[in-house]
Amino acid sequence: MDAQGRGRADDIDPADQWVLNPDTGEYELRLGASGAQSTVPGPRGSAADRVGGPDRARGRTAAPDRESSSPQQAQSADLPGPRRRRGAPPEEPANRRGRRPVKKKSKAKKILVWTGGTMAFVLVGVAGAGYLYLKHLEGNVTTTDVGSAGKSGFSKDEAFNILIIGTDKRTGKGNEGYGDKGSVGHADTNILLHVSKDRTNATALSIPRDLIVDVPDCPTKQPDGSEKNIPGTRNVRFNTSLGQYERDAGCTMRTVKEVTGITVDHFMMADFNAVKTLTTAVGGVEVCLAHSVNDKESKLKLPAGKSVVEGEQALAFVRTRHSFGNQGDLDRIKVQQQFLSSLMRKMSSSDTLTSPTKLVSLAEAATKALTVDTGIGKVSTLKDVALQLKKVPPKNITFLTVPVVDNPAEKVKATVVVDQTRAPQVFQMITSDTSFTEVKKEAAKEKAAIAARLKGTKSAASDVRVRILNGGAPGGSAQEELTWLQTEADVTKSENAGNAGAVQNTTTLEYAPDQADQARRLADIMGLSGSAMKPGKSVTNAQGLPTMTLVLGKDFKGAGVKLNSSTVATPDVEKSTADKVQCAS
Repeated sequence: MDAQGRGRADDIDPADQWVLNPDTGEYELRLGASGAQSTVPGPRGSAADRVGGPDRARGRTAAPDRESSSPQQAQSADLPGPRRRRGAPPEEPANRRGRRPVKKKSKAKKILVWTGGTMAFVLVGVAGAGYLYLKHLEGNVTTTDVGSAGKSGFSKDEAFNILIIGTDKRTGKGNEGYGDKGSVGHADTNILLHVSKDRTNATALSIPRDLIVDVPDCPTKQPDGSEKNIPGTRNVRFNTSLGQYERDAGCTMRTVKEVTGITVDHFMMADFNAVKTLTTAVGGVEVCLAHSVNDKESKLKLPAGKSVVEGEQALAFVRTRHSFGNQGDLDRIKVQQQFLSSLMRKMSSSDTLTSPTKLVSLAEAATKALTVDTGIGKVSTLKDVALQLKKVPPKNITFLTVPVVDNPAEKVKATVVVDQTRAPQVFQMITSDTSFTEVKKEAAKEKAAIAARLKGTKSAASDVRVRILNGGAPGGSAQEELTWLQTEADVTKSENAGNAGAVQNTTTLEYAPDQADQARRLADIMGLSGSAMKPGKSVTNAQGLPTMTLVLGKDFKGAGVKLNSSTVATPDVEKSTADKVQCAS
């Protein structure tokens, strides 16, 4: 490159020419010379590819090389140049894509650009971590084929579950001094991220590494394309679901399903380096301490109050456990959730969103640190995931931990087991796509049906006559709802009719025209939408009286929980949201 070419490329930072379009959420190229703009597509391969090598190899005619073609050739490649006023001096021609004029002998620096405005969302760390919206070269991203453990693709129209795994693998520059140098990379930090179908809310459920579980049999893909079945093990720590006996992330996904009943669609995984590189790329993350910390093991030294951490110090913060709470892993999980909330607030700030240069640095750090399943391994798919995550307001992102109790089989308490009194409702709420925060669920397409079916008089609750069937809800739901209706809602003329003949996704209420006032009352009590109400016919009960039919579908949220509730009666678990600042104690 000659001196003139270097001067032009060095004086103008390409990232500074990208401006966020608030209408689309994308960055667009704004050209200083002409004021034109163009939305740039995703990565197109190497510089050599764009010059024309691969095109020639495929037998297509490549675009003229701007370095060797004349200005006249460059101009004619697209549209005729503008007319010039008679007597005016000749204008310097623009290059073929309408960018700022380039002199014939100069060289333009070749760069790869991608559509921004998305914050890649990556959750990392053994220690912790953070989400970032991801859109970068898939060549940086490592993929793992988990087979039937996950989905083969991503749907923008459905709720989805991504398992975020932080491994304790010590490979990589600067990581040699951390703990067990020979670790195969266990599932040390685990967060199941559920994003609702309507994108109004999300739940980040932490799974303790020392949770005692049964790891199921796990078929894994081998490098040669064959499949190897790794036998499961009973009563072991959750973190052994990865790395142990050559288990891959698919095994961890299957273990989550075994423990919670929640199907995991995809995974994202990173190691120690991710915490260091991501926090450095974002310019540091603000943390808050209730008391000063001087931890000799993690080497974290911070005063009480607010501090900004990045790199090694950020990693030390999320790895520290002897300085917080009861010095156990459960208290460290709380600190990690606080750290993650702070990182998300930083990513949502205008300082980050309006800085293409910072987004570029973040994309570099994220993609190099990340391993994902093949179902989301393409840049276009990762962009779709990022854009869907971007829709969720921080105030409706809830962080909580699987409810646990000490392992009763141990005298010296070192592990935990699932609390069977509180955990099932947490798992069911995620499965049924129920928010842990106040979110209005009314869909626009239901408004007409609601207006037509829900308006009118309502009978007294004691006059509502209904039989209840289970058509897809968890076992025992019909009896639980019956008990609640009779004891709490005064719907005494109700009965349990057992299981429905078929499984259905949504709860429905069928009623005869003369039962509309009863249907409206029950809909008000249960939070049924107009589309859930099915005008039809009544059935006769054992006493020979006409009665409505309520079928509880897969969307049933639990006895007494309204299906369209803006406030959900959540179980007694400790939780926080991403918009709140908290201090580690």
